[in-house]
Amino acid sequence: MDLSIFEIMKHAGMMGKLIMFILLIFSVFSWSIVIMKFLMFKKARNASLDFLDAFWDSKTLNEAYEAAREYTLSPEATVFVAGYNELKKISAARASGQAPANLEMQLATMDNLKRAVRKAQFLESDRLASSISVLATTGSATPFIGLFGTVWGIMASFQSIGERGSASLAVVAPGISEALVATAAGLAVAIPAVIFYNYFSNKVAEFDSNVESFSTDFINLIERDILTRT
Repeated sequence: MDLSIFEIMKHAGMMGKLIMFILLIFSVFSWSIVIMKFLMFKKARNASLDFLDAFWDSKTLNEAYEAAREYTLSPEATVFVAGYNELKKISAARASGQAPANLEMQLATMDNLKRAVRKAQFLESDRLASSISVLATTGSATPFIGLFGTVWGIMASFQSIGERGSASLAVVAPGISEALVATAAGLAVAIPAVIFYNYFSNKVAEFDSNVESFSTDFINLIERDILTRT
């Protein structure tokens, strides 16, 4: 008997082949997401570092805005653009006489800016975390799919014993081998998915913390500018 994995799957029953095909689909999707997320986070990190350097070196918000438009993959740049656009709306309303000029009311208009920045933060967090849930689903579902294949293989082995009236290795081995391969395949798909899900979740949390810190600094700069000009 040739009990190599290739031969086992070649002679597996229809259900065994279907289970392995489903596991293969899960594996392809999860590894595609892993590669995509690695590239996304790398580009976002590099863009953020470059934007932050440009932002703190800028002498005016207009100059910082021009720099932000070059780093569209940076979460901080996206949040800044959203805040800057809201500031332009506030400034336009103030210039037309629709916005109050006293200090207390000017600071009150900062709520609009904070809401715009907060919304941009949420959108960036969702963008960075997109598709990661597929890894969680893969990590939780594929072991049970493999377990189903294990149970099916054992059932096939007992059925063969009943049909042939013999419990020899030649009768039992194919079904048991198919069952063990399904178990191993399910774990092989699930373990990397769980590892990378936790890794990317930590990366998203790290990005969220950095964006939150930048947003706080940005709003503080605007509030200080209002105080110095009033």
